[in-house]
Amino acid sequence: MIWRTLLLLWRSRRRYRREGAMEPLEVGVVRLTTLPTDLDLVGHMNNGRYLSLFDLGRFDLLMRTGLWDLGRERGWYPVVANATISYRKSLHLWQRFDIESRLVAADDRAMYLEHRVVVRGEIYARLLVRGRFVKRSGGVLPIAELFEAIGLDPAAVPAPDEWMTRWADDVALPPTKAPAPSTWA
Repeated sequence: MIWRTLLLLWRSRRRYRREGAMEPLEVGVVRLTTLPTDLDLVGHMNNGRYLSLFDLGRFDLLMRTGLWDLGRERGWYPVVANATISYRKSLHLWQRFDIESRLVAADDRAMYLEHRVVVRGEIYARLLVRGRFVKRSGGVLPIAELFEAIGLDPAAVPAPDEWMTRWADDVALPPTKAPAPSTWA
């Protein structure tokens, strides 16, 4: 994955320099191929590999919207708070596919991104991610401050659907400073 990641960052940086920043609400597309190292023992894409490949979609969005450089400059970095994935069809060896990524909603603390694996216009898998930016100095970056830094009107980004908010609340772990004992009930 490290070589794929480095290659993607290089290509995304090149596109950003040639084409300028992409709009924050645009769909980012990354074209990939299923490699032998992506397969599980059954011969199709390993379910865990999808999450790593969806990271590439987020990295592409960060780089091409200008958030990558802005975050490094200001000491901000993205983290995933929650994620849920649904699989529909398998990817097989040497199969070409696109990862489509888009910001779909935001509230005051987090952004919701959707990632899709698409083959010839058909969705094979979909991931919903709730992520936020944190400051290296500590604390969570308010989304309004992030949007202001990239020139995005917060009103232009839809609020999360009620089910998204409920999902995020239902699967959340305790805050980092609260106890989170591993007890099985």
